[in-house]
Amino acid sequence: MTAVLQLGTAAERGGGRAEAVGDFAEFVRMSMPGLLRYGHALTGNPHDSADLVQAVLEKVGSRWAAVQRKGDDPLAYVRRAMANTHISIWRRRRRESLVADFPDSGAVAPELSRLENEPLWQALRDLPPRQRAVVVLRYYENLSEAEIADALGISCGTVKSQSSKAMASLRTRLAKEGVTGGRTG
Repeated sequence: MTAVLQLGTAAERGGGRAEAVGDFAEFVRMSMPGLLRYGHALTGNPHDSADLVQAVLEKVGSRWAAVQRKGDDPLAYVRRAMANTHISIWRRRRRESLVADFPDSGAVAPELSRLENEPLWQALRDLPPRQRAVVVLRYYENLSEAEIADALGISCGTVKSQSSKAMASLRTRLAKEGVTGGRTG
């Protein structure tokens, strides 16, 4: 966030780019809480979420004028970039690394860890990245199938199939753990 403010003051001296940087600073200010929530749902923890949001905003900030010229929804563009970046990171880290000792678990603030032991949160965290992204965008961000398809760069049919697979997986996992849903006939 500090880098964005520094960019804003540097751009104000530069002239022409000042408006674009000001728009980007305003976009970041207005979108940051939602982007952090979305990142948290994608990554499973608030620290990786903040890193993901920062990395994506750095990339988008350097191309902000081009993003605005496209005329598309910049929030959808950033969400798609977050999902793509998260999947790329997940693929790179997917290889298992063995360690001799278990690392010490760091203390996490209670407000950040209140969902960590929730069965639904744990089941959501275990979904593959694309399924998790579809579920989060559909049921957490209340986007339509078409908006999700645009945000993730996939077809509406893929959104439907990924959502169906994710919901079946969540139902199965939660049923095994004895969690009942609020769905009625």
